[in-house]
Order: sequence, then structure tokens, then C-alpha cells
Amino acid sequence: MLLFRWLILVLLLAAAVCFVFYAGTGQVRFKRWGLLTLKWTLIAAFGFFAVLILERVA
Repeated sequence: MLLFRWLILVLLLAAAVCFVFYAGTGQVRFKRWGLLTLKWTLIAAFGFFAVLILERVA
């Protein structure tokens, strides 16, 4: 469980770094990578926490 939390944190930081690179260089590929990383990180995080909530309920 701790591994997944760290993985989500690292992926959020990677998305932030991509957005900083986009702001610094203006290259659209960094924005695209940042949005893609952010999207899949949030999907994984919502899934992970949904499983935790379902375990508590059941």
C-alpha cells in the first residue's frame, strides 16, 4: 500500500516537472506528456482509494 502511495506521488511530481519544462521551453510535447501523466495518475489514484473504501465498507 505504501508503494502505491509513493508511486502516485512520484507520478504527480513527474507531471509537475513536465509542466515546468513546458513553461520554460514552450514545447507542446511537454504539456501533452504532463496532461497524459496527470490523467492516468488520477485514474489510478481514484481506483486505489475506491478499493480502500470498499474494503472498509465490506
